[in-house]
Amino acid sequence: MKLILLSGGSGKRLWPLSNDSRSKQFLRLLRNPNGQAESMVQRVWRQIGEAGLANDTLVSTSSVQAELLQSQLGEVKIIVEPERRDTFPAIALASTYLYGVEGVAWDETIVVMPVDPYVEASFMAKLFELEAVLEHHDLALIGVKPTYPSEQYGYIVPGRAQQAAGMRDSIMTVLQFREKPDAKEAKALLAMEALWNCGVFAFKLNTMIQLLLDKDLPVQYEQMLKQYDQLPKISFDYEVVEKLSSIGVVPYDGLWKDLGTWEALTEELPHHITGEVNLSEDSHNTHVINELDIPVTVLGCPNLIVATSPDGILVADKSHSNKIKEMMKNTHQRPMFEERRWGTHKILAISHSDGQEVIVKQVLVKAGCHPTYHYHLKRDEVWTITAGEGELLIDDEKRLVSVGDVVAIAAGSRHTIRALIDLEFIEVQRGSEITEDDFEDIQTEWPVFVKPAMR
Repeated sequence: MKLILLSGGSGKRLWPLSNDSRSKQFLRLLRNPNGQAESMVQRVWRQIGEAGLANDTLVSTSSVQAELLQSQLGEVKIIVEPERRDTFPAIALASTYLYGVEGVAWDETIVVMPVDPYVEASFMAKLFELEAVLEHHDLALIGVKPTYPSEQYGYIVPGRAQQAAGMRDSIMTVLQFREKPDAKEAKALLAMEALWNCGVFAFKLNTMIQLLLDKDLPVQYEQMLKQYDQLPKISFDYEVVEKLSSIGVVPYDGLWKDLGTWEALTEELPHHITGEVNLSEDSHNTHVINELDIPVTVLGCPNLIVATSPDGILVADKSHSNKIKEMMKNTHQRPMFEERRWGTHKILAISHSDGQEVIVKQVLVKAGCHPTYHYHLKRDEVWTITAGEGELLIDDEKRLVSVGDVVAIAAGSRHTIRALIDLEFIEVQRGSEITEDDFEDIQTEWPVFVKPAMR
């Protein structure tokens, strides 16, 4: 069995902590068994490892999230989508990688799931039962037994049951799918013993490869990469699931939650406050998460979520927190905080003058880490070292830097810096146009051809 994790998201549902580069699955708000902070994706990856599936798992994601996945998970196999095109293209690309690059067997079971479900260990064990379902059906699903008539989830309406060898629960055929219902229909679906659709499904690799051949799409990974922008922007559910007639579902009766709203997430947080917060005792059921360097005080305000970050401030009644995505849908802002595999950076100020744009950032590079060796064409940079020590590399010449040093980097100069101990600096960018596209990578690893370090 091979497992494909889908990591995406626009970063709107848990704004302002999440943004386009740091979606909800990367927020370190949960706690692991040792009481240490962990994100949703770290929790799932830990559970996958405990189930013995880590070596058989790959993550499909965008280039924006690839570095963050490496930062949080370490050594993990990542398939980078050339651009965001929904779940069908992402799964097709990952399948061609398994088929053409890894040479996975034609009849191998492929399981696809989101990267961020909030589940217990028994859910991961359930994944192995999907192989038995595929002996009778073209597609296998896991359906969660509802605990209440939710309007936030899609539903699977099951039909006749069939017992399979080695399985505790029966396999049920799928009669139909229902998208997020209203309250009245949700109650009716529960009466029909419908299951929540948790977005987990499995198929044999040959099913997907044959489907691509039937659609005259590439089945080799390199060709799929070249033609990726020609694939339809459509979900796997619409393009594949709804067109199959032989689908089986296995019920799961255990903990499963989508922590996609502030109300759902705060139910699982170990503490009511995070960061520098003063919360009055009469602010019952209020959670405050403060990522800023200034204190937040909340007095006599029950049932709220208050969240602050460099991207903004949210104050919302928890029962209305699911409306944040709709409210923010037309808001397009530059992410003010980003986490990378080598550290973090935070935008402190943005200004314009005389046709020039200026961006001031606070950058942290973790000890032993470094950004890629790269250059920009449309901006100059000035770095002022404020903490730590590091090795600076500019145009193949290396020197040591420490607190108080100021470094000027002209447009077109190749540069990077490696922290000997945790390194902080203020970066001032100045140019006619400052964009993320103005970034040319030369080398990911630390270059070895440079001259000795000078002081």
